Amino acid sequence: MSFESLCLKDEDSTSRSLGVEAEDDTDQESDEKAEGNGETSVPKQYRQACKLVGVVPVSYFIRNHALPTMTLSHHGLGPLGCKALAFALVSDMHINTLELADNQIQAEGAKYLLEMLRANFTIHHLDLSNNGLKSAGARYVAQMLLDNVSLKILKLSGNEFTDDDAKYFGDALSVTNNEGVEVLDLSWNHIRMKGAVAFCAGLRVNTGLKHLDLSWNGFGNEGALALGEALKFNTTLVHLNLNNNRLTNEGVGMLSRGLEHNDTLQILQLAYNSVTVEGALALLTVVKKASQTALEEIDICNVLVNENFMHLLALTCQEHPSLEVQYGGVGGFIAKKPPKRVDPMKVIQDYLDERKLRLWDFFRKIDKDGTMRVPVSDFRRAVQQSSIPLERHHIEELIDRLDRDRTGMVDYRGLADTRKQMMKAQRRQQRKVESRQKKERQKSDRILKTFQSAVEAVTPHDSMVISPGGAKEDSSGPQHFSATPLSSWHHILMSNSRYSVANLSSEHVHLPMLRGTSPYRPKSSPTMRSYSQPNLLDHPARALPGKSISGQGVRSDPGMSNSKPAATHLTRSRPALSAKLPEVKTKSRKVKKKKPRKGAKNPKKVVKL
Repeated sequence: MSFESLCLKDEDSTSRSLGVEAEDDTDQESDEKAEGNGETSVPKQYRQACKLVGVVPVSYFIRNHALPTMTLSHHGLGPLGCKALAFALVSDMHINTLELADNQIQAEGAKYLLEMLRANFTIHHLDLSNNGLKSAGARYVAQMLLDNVSLKILKLSGNEFTDDDAKYFGDALSVTNNEGVEVLDLSWNHIRMKGAVAFCAGLRVNTGLKHLDLSWNGFGNEGALALGEALKFNTTLVHLNLNNNRLTNEGVGMLSRGLEHNDTLQILQLAYNSVTVEGALALLTVVKKASQTALEEIDICNVLVNENFMHLLALTCQEHPSLEVQYGGVGGFIAKKPPKRVDPMKVIQDYLDERKLRLWDFFRKIDKDGTMRVPVSDFRRAVQQSSIPLERHHIEELIDRLDRDRTGMVDYRGLADTRKQMMKAQRRQQRKVESRQKKERQKSDRILKTFQSAVEAVTPHDSMVISPGGAKEDSSGPQHFSATPLSSWHHILMSNSRYSVANLSSEHVHLPMLRGTSPYRPKSSPTMRSYSQPNLLDHPARALPGKSISGQGVRSDPGMSNSKPAATHLTRSRPALSAKLPEVKTKSRKVKKKKPRKGAKNPKKVVKL
């Protein structure tokens, strides 16, 4: 298929739709001059593609098409300009870096690039930052990660990806045989807690990614917890950027749990988060204890540290000489919590509990007359002379509570009631603390459970696809089928496709095959075809002409009819509601009328007049 086949049938109509050639700008005129001088096929095809889609060619691309780096950022290409560029790059063998930042190519442009990358294996660096891809474009980009094995660097900053879109990237990263992309930039998007958990589930099993930029996303402490769980198992990530992700000291502690078991991460950026010297101390303590850590750089450049941090840093550097920590300076302090209000009655009760005394025993020593009432001066003197750790103002506070009416006397009943109120308040405060801790544990458990569910979803160990061509039929017994993972099945099907976007949009985009070039396409063979098991309960098997369907839902040739089908255990479905049920005859019981007894008087009938 050539470019001539894509042109309109009537060249006059094409020129009328695109306007008179004299009205084109200087870029197109310079392109025509270059064509007269014998330009190569790529610029020529680019010009023809621009005419087809109705856009003005970019002269920079035509002049520099032979350079390895093509910088087309801020050129306003749009979806159609990206389509024309994709046509020209199908057969290009020079460009390995393509920068298309800030061109608003949107999801449609990403679809054209996906088709181009299925035929082009020379582009290793692709920058699609600030192009408004959004949710629809996230699907195409994730498909790039699945299909293309030559792409090494992919930048997707500022494309308004959300939590739902992060699942596509997580699923793409979870494919273990995709070891192409090594650098992934997802900064300046809208990935929060839910999306962070889904993304980290794919990162947990990824074996190719080395540099990951997640800055300015808002992972929060929940995302830090999921990321810490992923770092426990990831063995390839070297650089992690978490700048400005709404992490607190608690989130840094959750992230540190993964650093204890990770031995590959070298650079960790945590700047511009709500982290204080307390979080920095907790992080550095974990690094000091982790003997297998490979950290060489920690960036907390906005955190003011204190002398304790500097002392700990010196000790840590002795065990890890290559470690370098960037901090904001010395002058930080640990925020002291306001001291708890001292309850004088609780102090007295704790004093009595230590000595195994009762409150009555304490009061009886003061009440020598046995009237259960003592003067305030005697009560004050007794407390001061005892070894109860109470300050003078605490004693006066307790006296004010015991002698509210200013009678100058302290009653034992008032003292006992005060102790009762103190114990109630203490139990109420304890319940609040336990409730708050329980909610925090439940929240962490819920996040971990969601993370584990996402991990199981992206790594289906039991999900297998039966491949009928994997083994030949043995005359001695039934045919044996070989099983391949779902990810391999996906790539087998994609290899048989004809450069079309499948399962992503109803519209298929086909890029042209240039003259003299044939894009790489594996040959179709029976051994590469695989079929998934149909749901025998939901959809009845449909026989095809000349072929039969075995008991396991695999198509077999007529020559295989002699082989015994595998036994299947099918459950009988319940009858439909509309089916007629057999009529059941019900026997009606006859009610016998009681005969009146002999000699009994008949009831009198009342007749109304």
